[in-house]
Amino acid sequence: MTDDVLLVERDGDVVTWTINRPETRNAISEDDAIDAFVDAVAAVNRDQSVRAVILTGAGSAFSAGGNVKDMAAAVGLFGGAPHQQRVGYREGIQRIPRAMYTLEVPVIAAVNGPAVGAGCDLSLMCDLRIASTTAFFAESFVKLGLIPGDGGAWLLPRVVGPARAAEMALTGDRVDAQTALDWGIVSRVVEPADLLPAARELAARIAVNPPAAVRMTKKLLRESSQQNLDQLLELSATMQAVAHHTEDHREAVAAFLEKRPGRFTGA
Repeated sequence: MTDDVLLVERDGDVVTWTINRPETRNAISEDDAIDAFVDAVAAVNRDQSVRAVILTGAGSAFSAGGNVKDMAAAVGLFGGAPHQQRVGYREGIQRIPRAMYTLEVPVIAAVNGPAVGAGCDLSLMCDLRIASTTAFFAESFVKLGLIPGDGGAWLLPRVVGPARAAEMALTGDRVDAQTALDWGIVSRVVEPADLLPAARELAARIAVNPPAAVRMTKKLLRESSQQNLDQLLELSATMQAVAHHTEDHREAVAAFLEKRPGRFTGA
């Protein structure tokens, strides 16, 4: 992972990822940024002691998505013949949604500023979103004569519903932070200085719970969009049987009966 693309910081059992390309408003279409996300996800999945991730951007933007200057120059992801670009998308920026989908712990987007195009979609890849009052969201591909090439047409309707997804994708218009709250894109809007503290407070509320149960619950929520009820019930029964046999489940029951906080180790 290239440290200057995605800064990784750890505080206890919570990891914070900061997209660190303020000079491009945190564009994520270049190979090193894509590799950084894929590597960061793999590192968290290997580390059972991580309980939550916070994702934010350096500077004034969350992420501008694609690098428009690269588009104009037809270089990198945006260069080559059509058949080459198709492979470029599949082996390039589409690796980010595939990786983020497999991230086992909850990830909170602390949206500190504009989340545009693939940057908007990146926020939608997260499980929860908190926005600064300075943030806005724009599924703006159509403004550049493009389509959501990184999975936005799959992600957006699952967050805002088909009607609002169509409005955002077909107009490309901005959705300000308050509207994002009203539409359910974010769960909270806070002042800029309060954004990371609010994200850390939410992460701590997640991290206090038995970590294996949290990871399995996230898995069920993700699978619910892919499976019918019978399939999800069967998966739930299997995971519940595993959960019943964890030390953390026994500790949680004991703590509940003894009216004290639980002490969870992931065992």
